[in-house]
Amino acid sequence: MVSTIELNKRQEQILHIVKEQGPITGENIAEQLNLTRATLRPDLAILTMAGFLDARPRVGYFYTGKSGTQLLTENLQKIHVKDYQSIPVVVNENVSVYDAICTMFLEDVGTLFVVDTNSLLVGVVSRKDLLRASIGKQELITIPVHIIMTRMPNITMCERDDLLIDIARKLIEKQIDAIPVVRKTDKGYEVIGRITKTNITKAFVALGEE
Repeated sequence: MVSTIELNKRQEQILHIVKEQGPITGENIAEQLNLTRATLRPDLAILTMAGFLDARPRVGYFYTGKSGTQLLTENLQKIHVKDYQSIPVVVNENVSVYDAICTMFLEDVGTLFVVDTNSLLVGVVSRKDLLRASIGKQELITIPVHIIMTRMPNITMCERDDLLIDIARKLIEKQIDAIPVVRKTDKGYEVIGRITKTNITKAFVALGEE
C-alpha cells in the first residue's frame, strides 16, 4: 500500500508503472497491463482525483510523489468554516438563566450565543456556566443570563472563510465546545453560524469516506 487510502491491486500496479516510467500515456499503461484504455479510465480518474497522479496533455501521467498523509494535509487545508458551519442558537442578554437552560435543553446544544437588542454578539454561555449558576439557592428565573456569560472581548470567534483546521485547534486550545461564526459590521459582530466538535467530526468522517 502506498498510502492510508485503500487502493485495489490494479490501481497499485498503475502507480508502480507510473512511478517507474512516468511520464507515460494511458495507452502505454494499458498495453503493459494487457487491458484496454477504456478499462483503465476509471482507475486513472480515481488516482488523479485522489492526488496520487497528475496528467498533462500530450505528455501523459506522472507520479506526484505525495504520501497519503501529505494528500490528507492538503485536503484539510481546503476545508473552510462555511463548508461545515451549522445554525447558531442565540438568546437575548436579558433572558433568565432558567430560560437559557430550557433553550439549551430544547435545542439540544451545549453552547448558547448571547446577543443584545441589535442582535450583535455580546457573550457566550456554556453548560458549565449554567450548571455553576444552578448550584446554590439563587432563584434562576430572576437572574439575567448576562450576569453569568463570558463577555467580549474574551470570546473566541471565527469567520466563514477561516480554515476549519485552525478552528479545530482553537477548540482544543481553549477547551471549549463551540465557536460562533460571525460577520463583522460597523456596530459589532453578527452571529451567522456556529462550529462545534460535532462539525469537526463530520468533516473528519467525510475526509475518511472520500
